[in-house]
Amino acid sequence: MLLPSTASAQGGSVTLEATVDSTPVGATVMVLDPERTAKISVTVRNDTSTVQRVKTVRISGSALALTFFAYDTTVPFDVPAGESETRTFPLEPADLGAQATGLLPVAVEVIDPQRNVIASIDATGDIRGSLWSVYGAFGLGVLVLTALSWLSALIALARRRLPANRWQRAMRFLPAGVGTGLIAVFSLSVLRLVAPSPTAEIPFLVGAAAVALLLGYVTPHPGEHHLSEMDTVRIPKP
Repeated sequence: MLLPSTASAQGGSVTLEATVDSTPVGATVMVLDPERTAKISVTVRNDTSTVQRVKTVRISGSALALTFFAYDTTVPFDVPAGESETRTFPLEPADLGAQATGLLPVAVEVIDPQRNVIASIDATGDIRGSLWSVYGAFGLGVLVLTALSWLSALIALARRRLPANRWQRAMRFLPAGVGTGLIAVFSLSVLRLVAPSPTAEIPFLVGAAAVALLLGYVTPHPGEHHLSEMDTVRIPKP
């Protein structure tokens, strides 16, 4: 279970708690359905010595260091020192279906008038969007590029056009390996098995890249076949 975040500010801290349809954010998977209006409630606890001015509540989803959706709702209110304030508002993510789908890391943030984040909560979101969303198209694009990378490397291997140096041959396979790791991360996300995160992404990316490097390293020297043919040629006696 994720705890409400605490942001330091002027000798104290600001704590944020939030709920979506009465379900605490961070306690369970946060469901966002583009066909249903969500009821968002945020509570800001100000333990600093100054008034905290909130202007915007932002709900965003990201993966692989890219933001695929963000909703900013203007909810201006002040939180006096030593007190807490709660605000509730509806969120209508009607266009969410065209932006993302599957499990994604989601952040709920309260932002001041200068666009600084006062406090935030991280959670896992179950986005009920379409495979043909921006996120889905990104994954399909990676799939196509990875397939082309493998095809190019294997064709070069079959035609004995890989570099003679083993490490150069290994590097030829590296992009295909990285792409394979990205596809694994994306597939687990879309299938709602594992949300992308550094702890989930790094093992897949590093593991797939290592396997591809090893495959490239152990591929045969492009001239070995020709040398063996020359060794077996018999020169007729005069």
